[in-house]
Order: sequence, then structure tokens, then C-alpha cells
Amino acid sequence: MQRADLRQSMLATAGSPPVRWLIEPGLTGYPEAVARMEREAALIAEGKADELVWLVEHPPLYTAGTSADAADLVEPDRFPVFATGRGGEYTYHGPGQRVVYVMLDLKRRRQDVRAFVAALEDVVIGALAEMNVRGERREERVGVWVARPERPPLAEGAPAEDKIAAIGIRLRRWVSFHGFSLNVDPDLAHFGGIVPCGIRGYGVTSLVDLGLPVTMGDVDLTIRTAFEAVFGETRTERSPEHAEALAPADAG
Repeated sequence: MQRADLRQSMLATAGSPPVRWLIEPGLTGYPEAVARMEREAALIAEGKADELVWLVEHPPLYTAGTSADAADLVEPDRFPVFATGRGGEYTYHGPGQRVVYVMLDLKRRRQDVRAFVAALEDVVIGALAEMNVRGERREERVGVWVARPERPPLAEGAPAEDKIAAIGIRLRRWVSFHGFSLNVDPDLAHFGGIVPCGIRGYGVTSLVDLGLPVTMGDVDLTIRTAFEAVFGETRTERSPEHAEALAPADAG
């Protein structure tokens, strides 16, 4: 199946409401994020809430997916480590990294896990393209990668590449949660406490590391545009905390 076919297949059925789009201010604790995702996914599965994309930043932490190998946790005391039900291995989250939690009902889209993961890759690659960065997928390596031709090739002669985005999902009653993370300007040294996604021999990069002076707001706009191209219309939603913080300014 062609990638274009996968993209088209992920549009919601006719008459479905727009996906809620929520950007959370500040740093969100990981246990709180998982609890919120599970609540939202349950409501979506029951038809009591519209689909949701939730954009957050976390304090520095490591997460262990269902395939995590303990040997890949190089520095277990460096940051808190959370076991999580998403697919994949060890991942770092922290300030300067945009984490995009995607809660979609695949029953109204396509009940195909591989197609869904490919569509998330397309969102990341599309967002990067809008910022003049060529993101690429590798069938044997999870995530989205950026070629680094300015660096020496790897030991076996393959071109140097760095990972710029990680993907890990979970489905419950065909509603997704977890999602992907894109490195905007995190402290890349923090990835040194793990073997990211269990993949050795490759580096990790970010948009700022690639020489792009972008803000998180810039990146959020490009992610939203790329998401809508793959999954369809969204509508802005504010968190209660964010709305309350904005109230005095709005009133004036």
C-alpha cells in the first residue's frame, strides 16, 4: 500500500466532529498525563467525548515501553523512570521537547495499527518539511530520522543519521493514546542516560541543533497543519487552567 493511500484512509467518516486541539501550558507530570489520556480515551470510546490531540511538555524523565530492555537504562538514577503501556522501548521526555498525545477513534477512521503509525510518521515528516527539514522513516528503526552528511559515516560505511522524533502508541477499544515526541530544543545530553528506543550507534538531534531558531509556538502551528492534512479538521480547546490564566487579560 502506498503512503498516500494510508494518509487518505485516516480521515474520519463523514459527519464526525473536528478533533479537539489542546496545548497545555507549563510542564505536565507524567503520571498525571497518563491518567488524563486514559480518562479521555475511555470517554471517546463510549461516545461521550470528541477525539483529542493534547500537546504537552514534561519535566525531565525516562519512560519504558512494553519492549524496554533493562540494559538500555544506562543511568537509572539520573531522572525518574516510568513504566508505561505504550509500544516501544526507553524514551526521554523533557523541557524543549514537544510531546503530542493523540487520542483518536480508529473505528471511525481505519482499524489498522500499521496504517495509523505510518500516518503519525507522515504528520511528523510533513511538519518537518514545512520547516525545510527532510525527515525520513527507516523500516528497521522506529521514529523519524534526519541525515547528517556533514558528519563522518558510521563504522560500516552507512551515512550518519540522527533521530529527531520518537513514536509510541497504545490502543484500547480501538481508541489510541500516547503518540509522538519531536525534539525542538531539549538538552540532548539528557538522552545519554538511556539507549533511545534500544537503537545503538546513532545520535539524537533537535530542530535547534540543526540550526533552526524556532519556538515551540512555531512548531505547534506546523504540527497542526500537518495533522489536519492527514487526519482532518481540528478545533481549538483550552485547558481549564489556561482559560483561567487568560481571563483577566481577556476581560480587559
